[in-house]
Amino acid sequence: MLICLLQLGAFIAWFFGCWRPGAPRWVAIVVLTLEALLLIFPYRAVESIGSLPSAWFGYFYVPWIPRFGIEFYLAMDGFSLLLITLTVVLGFIAVSSSWAEIKHRQGFFYFNLLSCLAGTVGVFMAIDLFLFFFFWELMIIPMYFLISIWGHEDRTYAAIKFFIFTQVSSLLMLLAIVALVLIHREATGVYSFGYFELLNTGLSPEAAFWLMLGFFIAFTVKLPALPFHTWLPDAHTQAPTGGSVILAGVMLKTGAYGLLRFVVPLFPDAAHQFAPVAMAMGAIGVLYAAVMAFAQSDLKRLIAYTSVSHMGFILIGVFSWNGAALQGAVITMLAHGVSAAALFMIAGILQKRLHTREIGNMGGLWSVVPGLSAVTLFFALASLGLPGLGNFIGEFLVLQGAFGVNRILTAAAALVLVLSPLYALGMMQKGFYGPCSRHDFLPGFNRREWATLGLLVFISVWLGLSPQAVLNVSAPAMQSAMEVAER
Repeated sequence: MLICLLQLGAFIAWFFGCWRPGAPRWVAIVVLTLEALLLIFPYRAVESIGSLPSAWFGYFYVPWIPRFGIEFYLAMDGFSLLLITLTVVLGFIAVSSSWAEIKHRQGFFYFNLLSCLAGTVGVFMAIDLFLFFFFWELMIIPMYFLISIWGHEDRTYAAIKFFIFTQVSSLLMLLAIVALVLIHREATGVYSFGYFELLNTGLSPEAAFWLMLGFFIAFTVKLPALPFHTWLPDAHTQAPTGGSVILAGVMLKTGAYGLLRFVVPLFPDAAHQFAPVAMAMGAIGVLYAAVMAFAQSDLKRLIAYTSVSHMGFILIGVFSWNGAALQGAVITMLAHGVSAAALFMIAGILQKRLHTREIGNMGGLWSVVPGLSAVTLFFALASLGLPGLGNFIGEFLVLQGAFGVNRILTAAAALVLVLSPLYALGMMQKGFYGPCSRHDFLPGFNRREWATLGLLVFISVWLGLSPQAVLNVSAPAMQSAMEVAER
């Protein structure tokens, strides 16, 4: 129901857009509201998670292509539930961001937006690897159209670059999936794409390494991690605001989800041997992206590089593979999704009012729009990891967990605590302080924008002050993942 409701709503929005332009956005709001109500049921199951036989609940199974062992097999645990909740919340934010920005072909826009969300929810629940790949492709294609049709001046270049990077990496993952299934077939005599069956596949060290690498590249391209990150700044810069919200807040998390759900549990020995390389990639990415963010003059491009920096923490957390680091990675996924979505929404609001993304052309905004400037400062501080907000909790737990695994790389990654204030406060200094000469009649937030950003402020503070509620939901899933890999 969680998947079908979004996809059905996508078609309804497209249909209504053909004869009433303003209707598709209301269709999207209604669909996302129903989606949020449906999430009440799995959260009730989480309350009784201690009485369940495992961290998994909410199974749905239908044979699909039995000859090749392909099943329509969905399941949910606390980890996937949190990411689906993030998807629904940021779906609302994307619709709000696009409310006045998208004026042409609204039906097709909201069709692609809801289809992208449907594919993402499917990725977070698919337990059959062929079905996982199907949903992985389903979320990529609508994002291509969102960038290429409703993006900015260089949208075609950015969309094609995004498509090439994601499709080539997806092909590597597909080849790795097929090879893993064939090896399992040789050992058991049965074709199966099922996650739980493939967990027990016996692999030689060489085969495990190359198959792990195929999955790893696919997920780190989507994450993205250095050196596979170059598509992201272009995609974010050219995407419409709603597309940037979904891309940064949700789609990047599918790469992190794949690393934690598939790479380490399916190939634990190979992942353990590869961990120093992966953690080094994460640490270098954290520092490199922070330096690159400081050098940007385009506001959306700066925010894009901060996303690459935060994703480096997730890579470090996953390959540290202990309770604190994994829980830190989960909190970082959620907190970054909230703060990045807010910053991209603010960038879209400023671009609409000022007709520029150049920070150098924005000086003195605080004296004209103090409310907008104060909210921007809040999320800039959230991005740099201010204690009391969600990003701090995630980064602290990752560094705490990683310290016992590799102290040198942990110390190197911690240097971002010096670099992140440089780009965050530098952005505030250049764009919001100093003399003001051209923004005398700049409007501030309207009620819709206040409500949307107010919700994100509340979530960020709640994650920072009461993270235990989230940690309790994800803890059984993280513990189960570590037990599977150890077995």
